[in-house]
Amino acid sequence: MDTNRPPLFCDLGLAERIERAEAHLVAKGTEAAHRRRGDGAGFLKPISGAVAAFAEDGSPLNKVAGLGFGGVPDAEALEEIEHAFADRGVAVLVELAHLADPAIGDMLTQRGYRLTSYENVLGLSLAGGYERVEPDGVTVRESGDEEFERWLEVVVDGFAHPDAQGVPSHEEFPYEVMAAAVRDLVGAAGMKRYSALRGGVVVGGAGFRTAAGIAQLTGAATAPAHRRRGVQTALLSARLADAAASGCDIAVITTQPGSKSQENAQRQGFHLLYTRAVLLKQG
Repeated sequence: MDTNRPPLFCDLGLAERIERAEAHLVAKGTEAAHRRRGDGAGFLKPISGAVAAFAEDGSPLNKVAGLGFGGVPDAEALEEIEHAFADRGVAVLVELAHLADPAIGDMLTQRGYRLTSYENVLGLSLAGGYERVEPDGVTVRESGDEEFERWLEVVVDGFAHPDAQGVPSHEEFPYEVMAAAVRDLVGAAGMKRYSALRGGVVVGGAGFRTAAGIAQLTGAATAPAHRRRGVQTALLSARLADAAASGCDIAVITTQPGSKSQENAQRQGFHLLYTRAVLLKQG
């Protein structure tokens, strides 16, 4: 565990870089969902440097991501997106970084968006490399295609049974919908997968992808019966070591405020960079 790295200072440039990577990830997963379904029901629309995405009914990818660093969207552009979501019978969900242009938050409030939740974005400098840490009894390996279904089962089941610590998530998704979204992201976004084992059994899974020197740590979950045994610590350190070796200069993770995931990340040296407000407007 390396907790001696200096904390990152998140200026507007770094926040924009991270939000662009997030928008790209959402776009890739949404495009994969559209190809899988082939029914033309989804959409992916650019808006002021961000993306408005609808992958399929109930998908966690249905959102506006990356807004706030490419100018204030005009009312006409927002109205077009709001109609697109309304035509599909869903609310508009916007994730807005607190470092974004304040005029956007004001504009959304005036249009009837309401604050529903927050999520934290934490970062860690990878300068100088990173060493793996494996607690006793836990091993981590890259996850191959032959065990993909087991990896997927563990990850999606972990999402379905979130840790009770911290602020609860504002979202819940059916197993089948979450599994489809994870498949789409893995297949389209160039995600590298890892499995954590105890006693030779896969009990945890995680992934990461690189985008413009950023390692986005995604999809980390542990089977409920195997929590509090160092599985997340092992998965996190393995990804950090490989991300540093691949040339990334920063690792980023998104957590629920006050969650066990945030606690584990901060124990590994992550620091809070900024918070996203989750805003919702019913159709």
